[in-house]
Amino acid sequence: MTDIQTRTLATPEVDLVYDVRGAFPPVGGLPVLVMIGQPMTADGFVALAEHFGDRTVVTYDPRGLGRSVRKDGREEHTPQDQAADLHQLIGALRVGPVDVFASSGGAVTALELVAKYPEDVRTLVAHEPPINSVLPDAEAADRARAGFYEAYQAKGAGAGMATFIVMTSWQGEFTDAFFAQPAPDPAMFGMPADDDGKRDDPLLSKKSWPITDYQPDADALKAAPTRIVIAVGEETQDAYTARTAHGVAKLLGQEATVFPSHHGGFLGGEFGYAGKPAEFAAKLREVLEIS
Repeated sequence: MTDIQTRTLATPEVDLVYDVRGAFPPVGGLPVLVMIGQPMTADGFVALAEHFGDRTVVTYDPRGLGRSVRKDGREEHTPQDQAADLHQLIGALRVGPVDVFASSGGAVTALELVAKYPEDVRTLVAHEPPINSVLPDAEAADRARAGFYEAYQAKGAGAGMATFIVMTSWQGEFTDAFFAQPAPDPAMFGMPADDDGKRDDPLLSKKSWPITDYQPDADALKAAPTRIVIAVGEETQDAYTARTAHGVAKLLGQEATVFPSHHGGFLGGEFGYAGKPAEFAAKLREVLEIS
């Protein structure tokens, strides 16, 4: 297993904790590979990073999540803040331009990074960015999002997460049939129905709504020197994040590139959401080597 160096970049707004795997400074002529998520922290990339032992890999905990303690007095998680943090991190490491694999909300952050700081990234692989505005049923997607938020507020994390899973598993547009469904039982997904009283979950609260409310700057992204690859999991089929991936790809005038597995296809089994990390890594390596 590759040795991991854990470091902290202290800025006025956050103490940003990140991990470096492999040689640093990097050797072999390959760019540093940065892996990012949202609200996923560095822990989510352990299985994937193990398949890139020949490269220097950097993972991090976004502002206000995991080990990265924010000092800005705010709670919302915005792509603009996260992109600014990554820009500072890449600058502090003095290793740009980097390659970026970005998952879910991290893919939204990465799109903002490329739009605002295009010289930072050589290749971006943005895997299933959840952006409501690119959907033909954007208003219904906003309503579906409000549904899991309201379930969380009313009954706690189990109810909120169960409603979230039903939303993100739904195939196709959010129709009347979707909204007519009864509230799901958390036990269906192996979760307790007990309410612990907390309402600060970054996924189920409104803290991450700026992620799904994001408006991509298509002109800036198209003008950037960065090679942008929008990725979609073959098993996600026509669910929410597959549809948003295809929507972003269309916005950029391209077709989404199909990756193995599903939205968490790069995960090992430690999160109870196991994907196919070896197959996923092989596809990611193939895509990055085209650059």
